[in-house]
Formats: sequence, C-alpha cells, structure tokens
Amino acid sequence: MTNTPSNVAFGTINVAAILAESAARSPEAVALIVNGEETTYGSLWKQTRAYAGALSARGIGPGDRVAVLIPNVADFARAYYAILALGGIVVPLHALLKATEIELVLRDSGAQLLICAAPLLEEGAAGAARAEIDVVSVMAPGSTGEPPRLEAEAATVSPIASYVLCRPEDTATILYTSGTTGKAKGSLGTHFALMEQVHVLLTGTFDVRAGDKVFGGLPLFHTFGQTCVLNAGLRAGATIVLCPRFTGEAALELLHEHKVDVFFGVPTMYAALLEAAKTNPARSGRLRYGISGGASLPLAVLEQFREVFGVEIHEGYGLTETSPVASFNHVGIKPRPGTIGTPIWGVDISIARPEVSDSIELLPTGELGELVIRGHNLFKGYLNHPEDTAEAVVDGWFRTGDLGTKDSDGYLRILDRKKDMIIRNGYNVYPREIEEVLSQHQDVLSVAVFGIPHETHGQEIAAAVIAAPGTTPTSEELTAYAKARLAAYKYPRIITMMPELPLGPSGKVLKRELTALHMNNSGAAAFNPGGGN
Repeated sequence: MTNTPSNVAFGTINVAAILAESAARSPEAVALIVNGEETTYGSLWKQTRAYAGALSARGIGPGDRVAVLIPNVADFARAYYAILALGGIVVPLHALLKATEIELVLRDSGAQLLICAAPLLEEGAAGAARAEIDVVSVMAPGSTGEPPRLEAEAATVSPIASYVLCRPEDTATILYTSGTTGKAKGSLGTHFALMEQVHVLLTGTFDVRAGDKVFGGLPLFHTFGQTCVLNAGLRAGATIVLCPRFTGEAALELLHEHKVDVFFGVPTMYAALLEAAKTNPARSGRLRYGISGGASLPLAVLEQFREVFGVEIHEGYGLTETSPVASFNHVGIKPRPGTIGTPIWGVDISIARPEVSDSIELLPTGELGELVIRGHNLFKGYLNHPEDTAEAVVDGWFRTGDLGTKDSDGYLRILDRKKDMIIRNGYNVYPREIEEVLSQHQDVLSVAVFGIPHETHGQEIAAAVIAAPGTTPTSEELTAYAKARLAAYKYPRIITMMPELPLGPSGKVLKRELTALHMNNSGAAAFNPGGGN
C-alpha cells in the first residue's frame, strides 16, 4: 500500500503530470471555469504547487492518505493534484455525507488529514474530530473559530518544484464504491491504471480536443467525473465548465453561455436537461455529442435528446473498479442504441456463467451471463477487504455482478444487476426491460423497478415512478400501460408514485432502499396483491 518514490530513471509515473505537462504546453489556455471565473492551466498548476507546499509543511508525503470533501470547484482540482504531486493518496468524499459516515471513511482509509470546503465544514469538521485527525479548509473567508485555511498556509511556505515520481503500481486514489448492493468499500486505483485509462479514452474512445468546452457537472469525488472529465479533459487541453450544484436549468444555462462542446452525464442528468429544455429551448448549436454512463440510459431519453439537441448520446459502461470505462460506443462510429458498445483498447470483456463463483467459465457468443473484465484498467483491490478482493477477481477477471450478452460484433448489452434480477413464479424478470417500457409513457419522467418478497410468487414486481411535471398519471393507468406491452409474468403489480428516487453518488438508483421502504411501510406479509399469476 505504501507509495515509495523510485530512485531510478525508468518505470515512474504520476497522475499529477496531467496538469503539470498541460500547464507547460499551454499556460495561458483556460483550464477551468466556475461561476464565470476562469483559471488558466499555468495558474492552476502554480496554485497546486503552492497547496502541495503547504501540505508538505504539514508532513504529508509519499503514501500518506488525505481525504478531500470539496464540491465541483477549482479547489477540488488544486487539492487533488497537490496530494498526488507529493506522492500521496487522494481519498475523495461524497459531498452529502454526514459526520458519522465521514468518520467511517476517514478511519477505514487511514486518512491523516481532511481538506474540507468551508460550506461543508459542519459535517466535515465533526467527522474529522470523531476520527481524531486534523482538518484544513478551502473556500473559507477566514472567520474566527474556523479550521486553518489551506490558502493562507500556502502563502507562507515555498511551493514544491514539481511532482514526485511514483511507481506504476503505487496507489493514487481510494474511491469508495457507491454501495448499491451493500456496505461501501475502498477501491484502490493505481497511477498506471488511471493514466492509461485517460490515454485510451483520448485515443479512439472519446473525441475531446484542446480548446473544447467540456461540461463538468458530474461529481468530481466520483470516478466518472474524476477520470473522464477532470483528468481526461485537462490531459486533452480542454476547458472544463464546472457546475457546483447540478440542476437541469443550471446545466442548460452553462451549455448556452459557454457553448459547450461535450456533455458528460448520467441518465438522470439527461432527463433533467431535457425537462429544462421544455421551457428554455436548446439554442447553443455547438454541442457535438453527449456521453452517458453510471446507469442504463433509457432509449426514450436517447431519442428525445437527439430530437431536442440534434446530437447523439454515446453510452458506455464501467465501474469504480475498472477506472472506470470498460466499454463504449466509440465516438466516430454511429452508436448502437440499447448497447454499451464494445470493449475499449486493451480491455477484454467476456460473458461468464454467473452461478460458478470459484472460477471463470466463459459462455458462447450470444448467451446471457455475467460480464467479466480484464485489462490495464483494473483496480488494485479493496482496502482492508482481501476476501472481497478474492471474490471479485477470479482467474485474472473482475466479476462485475452485471448480467448481459455479447454479440458476434463484440457489442455488449446489459440486462441487469445479478442481484437485481427478480424471480417471479420461477421466471427470470429483468427490471431494465420493464423500466424501458414504462419510460416510454409520456407522463413518466423516471422509473425504477425492483423486487419485493411475496409468499406465493417468491418475489413480486414493483415500480417507483416520478411523474413528469404537470402530469398526474395514476398507478392503475401505468399498470395497464405495462400490462398491454409485457408478458403476464413481467408487468409490475405494484406501482408507487414518488417525488424522487434514492440515488447513489454515480446517479444509480439505490433499489435496496426502495425495497426497504416498501417493507417498512407495509410489512412483508402485506405484499400479497391481486393481479393473478
């Protein structure tokens, strides 16, 4: 785990080189725009080196773990690259965590310091105190009683000259998985995996160019925003237009104001953007394409986006453990709707028999099974969880827990999470198929389908639906709509209208929370609805 700077002139690497080298090439180019304020590459690297000097004065060095609790503002980039430049390990924290949750991550990761944005100090400082570690603030006005300010400390010490050279296998980040199926674990990302991911994304996967305006609304504490937007964007020499607090209206305004070229988002963000465009029509005309990941993109959203914005959404697939992108509908090739594209360069994705856990038994082309991945993009393992690592990585393949197929052209389709699959009366039911049908209803904004225990059928199919603004669809109406389009064993017998869905940091719906909500509200014995077999 400990990072040790190499004393040799080969086999060295550091993710911080992304910013350092782009600053050397194009110091006057704009790297970041936040709330109308521009920061050039040269200034960002200078500020980063100053932050690193302050952290070094606090004793932070190679292998030390520093937690970061900062929203999508320039200080995230400064802190992120400053820690990496020292050979340290970045532990990004979800901006909505409470003090007790922050304490757990700080203790589990072994963080020695928390860098916290002033607006988040109420929970951040309390979590750091519980974990018995120091906290320094950024974005702070310097009020009495607040923790020390990193900006002030940086002004009193010498900046570092450059970044520390690390070994390729050294840990760069500890990213806590969203925990959609259980307790979150720290995924160890290496300098090599993160750098190689960026280079592969920029050479034939994405199309991000120097001078492009890239939308930065994905949370930077999450692997999607961190690698695909921040690291890839700065490596390309693009300008990242950061959105500190995402709403559809805020995103649309930034697209218009800054003439954004590439939009990165998860499906819920695209749905919100389309909703905003109903009252503030798209008028930019510069957008080249969108990139979607984090969860399955409903075909209805893809088609509406093409109609409203006149461009394609390229959908891909990945996980925190795969740095994150593993497959993609490569830009330059017409995307195949309903697929997650083909494996990126240097990565293998195959379909394995899901019920075999102690070895990888690959299935023939076209058969349904579990997606397994191997390649340069794999993580190093789960921190403090060797048993989970051994269960997840078998025969050199990472078991994703996702069920899908691979066709003769190499295109992959995801049906569902292995643990999300519903078995009703012995039949396998895949929630995504039902979600696709319900999402085509004109009054449905968003939908999540999940299983609940049933004394007769084993599991019953339930759906949580968010209605489109200004509409009032009924559960009975939506049930009839689904029944007319799905086999009798597939359509949902229970549909609940909700104001919002519980989401993880990557935008995935936390279906276990929906199941728990239903169980708490009604009790297991109550779920014996009518509707026949």
